[in-house]
Amino acid sequence: MKHLKQSQIAHLKRALEQRERELRVEIRALLLQSDVEHHRDLAGMVGDVGDESVANLLADLDAAFLDRHVRDLRDVESARQRLAAGTYGVCARCGQGIGYERLTVYPTALRCFA
Repeated sequence: MKHLKQSQIAHLKRALEQRERELRVEIRALLLQSDVEHHRDLAGMVGDVGDESVANLLADLDAAFLDRHVRDLRDVESARQRLAAGTYGVCARCGQGIGYERLTVYPTALRCFA
């Protein structure tokens, strides 16, 4: 982290905190939506085989979105742990510093651009 200024680290920390809040809100919304849709399916709202296949596709898409959000949340938590350990912004492959510009766009980056 020596290649990053304190102001840059503070900015990236705020970005990670904001992303964590956003992901938690999105995950909560997806879970609530899934619960409501599951209740409708149990109540017999699916009319025919075509409706059922569309409902299954939508449920699969919701599960994929949820899975992606959970992975992203884990990445954010890992980046925050690296911040606390003083290893944030260091490439896992070559050990060089990850550029501030890259971290601004992708704050959970594990590797430098090269």
